[in-house]
Amino acid sequence: MPKTILGIGAHYDDCVFGIPGVLMQAIRKNHRVVILSLIGDYSNWRPMKGREKELTDGTVRLCAEFGVEMRFLKFAEMSFDVEVETKKQVAEAVAKIQPDVAFMLWPHDRHSDHEVASKLSSIALKHADRLINEEIPYRAPRQTYWYDNGPRHTVGFEPNTFVDVTDDWPRASEWLGRLMALALNVEYDPLRQDGAVRSKEALARYRGSTCGVQYAEAFQSFNEYPQEIL
Repeated sequence: MPKTILGIGAHYDDCVFGIPGVLMQAIRKNHRVVILSLIGDYSNWRPMKGREKELTDGTVRLCAEFGVEMRFLKFAEMSFDVEVETKKQVAEAVAKIQPDVAFMLWPHDRHSDHEVASKLSSIALKHADRLINEEIPYRAPRQTYWYDNGPRHTVGFEPNTFVDVTDDWPRASEWLGRLMALALNVEYDPLRQDGAVRSKEALARYRGSTCGVQYAEAFQSFNEYPQEIL
């Protein structure tokens, strides 16, 4: 049966950098894929001054082209924290999506917004039923994973779950490249890789070498889940 797969990030690009291969694999397998970006207000981010709506609207359209539902909350960079009201807002968003499988940022990160987003995601995914209106039914996802957001961000990440994304890498790479071009306000050129795409490819190759495939994405499971080995 089709599942609902949810990726939660702080920013518009966290999931598209962190887990594009898994999300493209889910699309190929006819699952519903949703990204929830907690930060939807980029007006205080200097590189995007005056283009903030262009960024969010363009990201929604681009993700839709790749089969992904993109949703933004209204938080701004460095302007939200783990408190009752923010917990409720994230919990309500998660409850409306009703994920079967969820991915969230690793909690130890050099970017403060990533750490706050990870904590809010964890609370919402585990305890949304205690934070939302009782009229909204909620069941926790069957499986939840932390994901690595790459060099210069994630700290102390030791994965215990690997997913072969080799077949989906070309599509995942294009998705990330086109998103970076949108953010930089330049024409997408598949022959000229953006720095984020090069970093992600290096990371995916490294994770692939770890488990013996060409490209992989790595996760740490939030809980232990039984695996069918035979």
